[in-house]
Amino acid sequence: MTYRVLIAEDDDQIAGVLSDYLVRDGFGVQRVADGREALRMILDDEPSVVILDVTLPGMDGIAVCRTVRHSSTVPILMLTALSSEEDRLNGLNSGADDYVCKPFSPREIVARVHALLRRADPALKVKPVHTGFVIGSAHERVLFDGQPVPFTRIEERLFRTMAAAPRRVFTREALINAMSAEMRDIGDRAIDTHVKNLRRKLKSLAPDRGFIHAMYGVGYYFEEKAESSSLRS
Repeated sequence: MTYRVLIAEDDDQIAGVLSDYLVRDGFGVQRVADGREALRMILDDEPSVVILDVTLPGMDGIAVCRTVRHSSTVPILMLTALSSEEDRLNGLNSGADDYVCKPFSPREIVARVHALLRRADPALKVKPVHTGFVIGSAHERVLFDGQPVPFTRIEERLFRTMAAAPRRVFTREALINAMSAEMRDIGDRAIDTHVKNLRRKLKSLAPDRGFIHAMYGVGYYFEEKAESSSLRS
């Protein structure tokens, strides 16, 4: 799998050097020099990592980052020539995962990108969560025995959220918050209905196993169990 890095930087020389180092290290790279265009690219086709300059034309990096964080957890590395503590705190408080001041070493940036990807696992890396299932990146389908599972968008988001943290109990509110912005108008009862449909589809794939379980009065959690021992809602 090739990870995709979006470089949002209006200094062509800096963007070019970063691109060269990242491509040399095996990454796919896209470049953009405008904040509004960067935001569109992030939301329309979420990359693996974003390298985001603070002082972009059209829309500054702080505003881009804050807007992205309403609907995405994509790792963001912020670049800036501003080096005061207040500037760094503004960047991190806007939702950036890392913050680097110019001038910097391109090799350090590549190392930090790798670190961000490691922290983001398993959401970005293809990882088998149990026998039969494989969850890829947000741009790849969930597979069972090598075949795509016919989840709806909401079902897939619910499955990914719970499978990324086995045995963690998610309240209905937490599951709603995990939805992308355009899907957050669903209520508690709708969540129950989507989870019911999700469990039905999973049962059709593996009738003898249970994957999504209910904790009465609290919420739902992911764990592979023999069907006879699973908790029922």
